[in-house]
Amino acid sequence: MVWQRPDGRQPYQLRPINFVQHFTRYAPGSVLAQCGDTQVLCTVSVTEKVPKFLEGSGKGWLTAEYRMLPSATQQRQEREWLKLSGRTQEIQRLIGRSLRGALDLRALGERTLTIDADVLQADAGTRTTAITGSFVALAGAISHLLHEGVIEHSPLIGQIAAISVGLLEGEAFLDLNYLEDVAATVDFNVVMNQHLGIIEVQGTAEDGCFSRTQLNQLLDFAEKGIQQLLIYQREAIVDWDKIFVG
Repeated sequence: MVWQRPDGRQPYQLRPINFVQHFTRYAPGSVLAQCGDTQVLCTVSVTEKVPKFLEGSGKGWLTAEYRMLPSATQQRQEREWLKLSGRTQEIQRLIGRSLRGALDLRALGERTLTIDADVLQADAGTRTTAITGSFVALAGAISHLLHEGVIEHSPLIGQIAAISVGLLEGEAFLDLNYLEDVAATVDFNVVMNQHLGIIEVQGTAEDGCFSRTQLNQLLDFAEKGIQQLLIYQREAIVDWDKIFVG
């Protein structure tokens, strides 16, 4: 049996992608990232200090927070107040690790960039959309810092994007939506840079196992998807040639 995609896409086809720049007024960088029906508001704030372990080092820092609105899914989820779920902590650490790979932290100076990724609507792929959209917001924040004279040189040395892939009926599919995500026997999240170097791979077999051949096919699909996302990001960033020094 061959899996039929609910939205009629080809196995290697992304959902429609859109980045709405300057979505909020006060954040130096803000983007509404839309991947199919998944929508994530990505903002970047700047603080003129660093964590204690970096004080006096001349290096900056980037950290991330991730949340889902209670109404982001079909059934309302309780807000996370004092104690974050393990899933939330894991995702925001992933976002931070991924985006730090785009920066020369010394060129940033002793200041902290905080990425807030807030899921407005979830149809799977929230963490990968958060990473891909947050990079566009990060570029916007860096453009703002350069324009305001806060930094003299751009610290943006890399480009980062992420996508999900999975096995359905034993075959590879790119950019799973919710119906596919819950049916997949194998589910992967892949983060890559502009050279298609792998930053992180998160993958598991939900049912049974998978072969090395299937793993290679999943990574091939992820690579093709990320190549497209990198293009969409560059098209969305107005000052790309001025701020990217990688």
